[in-house]
Amino acid sequence: QVQLVESGGGLVQAGGSLRLSCAASGRASSSNAMGWFRQAPGKEREFVASINWSGGSTLHANSVKGRFTISRDNAKNMVYLQMNSLKPEDTAVYYCAAGNLFATALSTYAYWGQGTQVTVSS
Repeated sequence: QVQLVESGGGLVQAGGSLRLSCAASGRASSSNAMGWFRQAPGKEREFVASINWSGGSTLHANSVKGRFTISRDNAKNMVYLQMNSLKPEDTAVYYCAAGNLFATALSTYAYWGQGTQVTVSS
C-alpha cells in the first residue's frame, strides 16, 4: 500500500507559478513510477506528467510541455510538479499517482492522492 498526499495548490494569476508537492509513504514508494494528473469541472481526468523510479526519464503532456516540470527526490519520498506560465485552462484538481509502470494511462496507476485545487485567474 502506498499513501500519497498532495500540497501546494492555490489561486494564482495567469502567468504565475506554483509548485505542487506529493509526499509518498508506504511500501516501496521510492520504487514506483509517479505521475501527475488533473481534472477540470465537467471533464475527464487527464495525464499531465510522469517520472520513472530513478527520475532519469520524464514525460509531459503536450499541453504543458515547456511550462511544467516533474521531478522527484527519493531520499525524501517526494514528487514535485513545477508549474510556470500558468493559464486559466490549467485550472483543475491535480492528483498525484503511483504505479508500477512508467506510463501516461490512468489505468496503470494503482494509488492516488486526494487532490489539490489549482485555480488560475485571468
